[in-house]
Amino acid sequence: MDLIPTREEIRRGDTTDVYFRRTMEVLRVSGRDRTPVAAEGIVKSLPGSYGYGILSGMDEMVSLLSGLGIDVDAMEEGTIFHPFEPVFRIAGPYGAFCEMETAMLGVLCQASGIATAASRVKFAAGEKQVLSFGARRMHPALSTVIDRNAFVGGADGVSVIRSASYLGETPQGTMPHALVLVFGDTLAAMRAFDAAVDPSVPRVCLIDTLQDEKFEAVRIAEALRERLTAVRLDTPGSRRGDFRKILEEVRWELDLRGLSHVRLIASGGLGEEDVRALRDVADGFGVGTSLSNAPTVDFALDLVEVEGVPFAKRGKWSGRKQVYACGACGKRSVLPEGVPAAGCCGTSPEALLRPVIRGGKALSAPSPPREIRQRVLRQVEAFHARGKTP
Repeated sequence: MDLIPTREEIRRGDTTDVYFRRTMEVLRVSGRDRTPVAAEGIVKSLPGSYGYGILSGMDEMVSLLSGLGIDVDAMEEGTIFHPFEPVFRIAGPYGAFCEMETAMLGVLCQASGIATAASRVKFAAGEKQVLSFGARRMHPALSTVIDRNAFVGGADGVSVIRSASYLGETPQGTMPHALVLVFGDTLAAMRAFDAAVDPSVPRVCLIDTLQDEKFEAVRIAEALRERLTAVRLDTPGSRRGDFRKILEEVRWELDLRGLSHVRLIASGGLGEEDVRALRDVADGFGVGTSLSNAPTVDFALDLVEVEGVPFAKRGKWSGRKQVYACGACGKRSVLPEGVPAAGCCGTSPEALLRPVIRGGKALSAPSPPREIRQRVLRQVEAFHARGKTP
């Protein structure tokens, strides 16, 4: 048996928690596996101080559920959501999707966690570039999942070859410390890179391997002149001191010598607050662990209707619901399905849960990743423009 489950194994229920398998045994024996139900996915709280979540992974979930003879209504991929808002609803025989719950939640919890974290880092960076460097912190089977969700959440680019191919983007990155060590000198390594690598690839030199960042930056920039796009500072924590001061010093020395075209890229254990604190002195950021290991968004799937009757466990609101949002002021409300939302700001609020599967058939193809990313960026900008906190 391979370590990584196949799509067929996931759809077969092999990755489910065993109590769902045993539940199905009970339902079949008792003739209850075709009991019609409605179930909704919500979160009760978001990680840390998050003021919103970004729904991601819904396209993958729809793919997993297609063909199961159920109906699904959901928010659009890349939609902002808040606690206690159902982001999707499944209706149909419980036995048709019972064993898919573990996989569904696993997809949405991780994907939405990464996308939400990426949206916050990108907002903190403003117009400065953010690259996803986090694939090396997780199992390689997850590299495309990590980078896809970091990208749709707002990252400007990704480093992994397969991820970039999946996204239809160009992979970003130039050299590791190992290349400098093999040559024994930063300038020698950069000259070799410049001679060997396609000229269309930006020349970005890693300058913290052996010597002081200021002197290495000046030495490389004076040697390559206009061919050098940027220098990257990945200064280790044990040598970092005040990272901001190092960046300011490098910037000063480059500008003083007429090398202001050389951009500064900061990396090395950076998170949202680091990016916010450095965005006025750095031109871009490589962000890794804080994206790949982002806190998951803890979705739960709960039955809210059984055989057409509103019915839910303690602590949950029974009955099917709809989420409405005003496009002008952003006001949101959760109402019983079929109850119209009151007008707001002279407009009719938008219903966010829309049909995505009917009778087991997906109603549309997934949106392109870049389109989802733009949707996220617009919504996050609007969220903050309304005076919300991060």
